[in-house]
Amino acid sequence: MDRNPSPPSSEAEEEEGDAVGNTVYSKHWLFSILTRLIEVISPEKTEPTVSPGGIQTELDEEMENDICKVWDMSMDEDVALFLQEFNAPDIFMGVFAKSKCPRLTEICVGILGNMACFQDICMSISKDENLGQVLLQRLCDSDSPTLLETSRLLLTCLSQPEVANVWVERIRENPSVYDCVCFIMSSSTNVELLVKVGEVVDKLFDLDEELMLNWIKNGTCRSVGPSVDDSPEELPDFKIVPCILEAAKQVRSDNPEGLDVYMHILQLLTTVDEGIQAIVQAPDGGKETWSLLYDLVCHELCQPDDPPIIVQEQKTVLASILSVLSAMFASQTEQEYTKMRKSNVKLPFSCYFILDMPLIGSLIRILQYMEGCGRRSVDNSKESEQGETGTADVNEEDFHLKILKDICCELLSNMLQELTKENTLEGLHQGHLNEQTCSCAFQNLLPLYFASVESFLEVLREADQTLADNLEKRFPSLKVHA
Repeated sequence: MDRNPSPPSSEAEEEEGDAVGNTVYSKHWLFSILTRLIEVISPEKTEPTVSPGGIQTELDEEMENDICKVWDMSMDEDVALFLQEFNAPDIFMGVFAKSKCPRLTEICVGILGNMACFQDICMSISKDENLGQVLLQRLCDSDSPTLLETSRLLLTCLSQPEVANVWVERIRENPSVYDCVCFIMSSSTNVELLVKVGEVVDKLFDLDEELMLNWIKNGTCRSVGPSVDDSPEELPDFKIVPCILEAAKQVRSDNPEGLDVYMHILQLLTTVDEGIQAIVQAPDGGKETWSLLYDLVCHELCQPDDPPIIVQEQKTVLASILSVLSAMFASQTEQEYTKMRKSNVKLPFSCYFILDMPLIGSLIRILQYMEGCGRRSVDNSKESEQGETGTADVNEEDFHLKILKDICCELLSNMLQELTKENTLEGLHQGHLNEQTCSCAFQNLLPLYFASVESFLEVLREADQTLADNLEKRFPSLKVHA
């Protein structure tokens, strides 16, 4: 049986006034389904598929088929308004409170999710405090399809500016939401669910920095979480960063859009100092985060055998990843220098990720690919002069590529400034540094990062005098004056 069967043909044309709005759906049929739904959760109802407590645990095929039709029909605004008029949300609250049937709960949340796509209904649902609390409790459900529909509903509401703050405040006042979300991110293998939960977290953090700070600092208290029965269950002491990383690992291969979402969540964390510290002061010193992002940049995204245009497709996820790497690099650099000042001894720059030549090579390759995309954008702009079609898209592409270039250049300049002769010799030997790659780096870094380029050139002169001289000829501003 299809998950969401097509709506049935209505007899509304035969019964004058029975049509729902401008649709061909029957009011009488819809009302009969709502009535049957009430009967399903009635304690007096006894059928073979009931629990010892008298509550139905499974839907018979006919009822499931009919309620799925309502789910499908609820995407129509007239139907959604009809359901709202006949207090369908209150009926669904009864389902959530009494039903032990996961499939029924999933469908009812799904119908609410469709109804919430319409502004007036969304405002009504959102302002119902009891319904709001009950829906948040669904995040502690043990049924993945129900969790998926609940997350979809929350994202729909958070995307409506008129009610977003209502949900942010409600979530901020419910500590269990944090634990339930972290539990899903850290333990679920359902990629579709992980992506949708990630979108909810991303939206929450983007909307409210205070909530993000609370979640960063959270993890010290215990609260009730998912359980297969009515008994409370203590959850582990979750920390937000490891949960995000675990979810990102799950989605990285199967869902590029999901990976983009989780990388953007990490980027949002780095917009506050507490978030950066949560990453770099983890028990492993941030090694797991760096290793994942490093692996994505050096071995998965924008690879040598990819066409240069790939950077256009991956620009947003690359920008997020490089932004996090840059924040971690800067934070660890500051910590190392602080140690040096306190000990009054010049310590070696010992962070495990600082002087990695494959990463420097990947950053330069991204810049090389962007140069190719830049030339393509110029050609597109010339073509668009003959017509306005596509101009806005080209400008938006240029904007996102510029952001990526700025982030890439900042990280590259900081890393070049820390290179030693030994690191440089390693880069030359591995092929990450040569006249072509160095020229590309200088072309993009100058004149803004002149000091970093000059510092690197001095080290390069010790490692390869000929290459340094050739670069000086190509970039006269770098010539050392006596």
